[in-house]
Amino acid sequence: MNLPFELILNNCKEFCQLDEVAVKRLERYAELLVEWNEKINLTAIVDPEGIAVKHFLDCLYIFKYVDIPNGASVIDIGTGAGFPGVVMKIARPHIKLTLMDSLHKRINFLDTVCAELGLEVTTIHSRAEDIKPQMREGYDFAVARAVANMRVLSEYCIPFVKVNGSFIAMKGASAAEEMKEAEKAIKTLGGEIKAFDRFDLLDAGERGIINVKKISQTLTKYPRNAGKISKQPL
Repeated sequence: MNLPFELILNNCKEFCQLDEVAVKRLERYAELLVEWNEKINLTAIVDPEGIAVKHFLDCLYIFKYVDIPNGASVIDIGTGAGFPGVVMKIARPHIKLTLMDSLHKRINFLDTVCAELGLEVTTIHSRAEDIKPQMREGYDFAVARAVANMRVLSEYCIPFVKVNGSFIAMKGASAAEEMKEAEKAIKTLGGEIKAFDRFDLLDAGERGIINVKKISQTLTKYPRNAGKISKQPL
């Protein structure tokens, strides 16, 4: 697949430098995404420009607003087809990445992608609310992109973050409204909003990145089961 890499490289050069290896990996990632999408539902976006901008460039913008050092442990919760986690790993190979998703078919896809691209990544087939004790507060960063409303998403993600770590939510145009509605939930879970940044993703619309800092431990009763989280969000 011939991706329009000029759209990516020209728009991320100030905050994320992609070398030749990274470009080749993104190219192959795009090919695998389209191939597997014929077998399982991964994305509605399969055209080269759409993948380049709405998936790859969108994910790379996290590096403009969030300082993620080499060696940081990152868990991508509800990763789906690998966004933003796989793109982050391609751009910054030295992060320690875990990909979590509830659908086994998607985990199989991600295992194939990471093996073909030579990426050392841990994949976990699980729901976030089934958090294992050894994973609780075990990561420097939890990231999620377009998974759920911020009130719900906070309960899924914040329990995974170490104290002084961060939960990064990548959202669309409703980011500011969702963030305001989630303030109580974030505080209850041991977090506080550290930063909020908006940007326009070329002609694909407005995006928002919410940076929640973990300032105290999350009570062990969270996350609750999925039914309670959805029916009675914090």
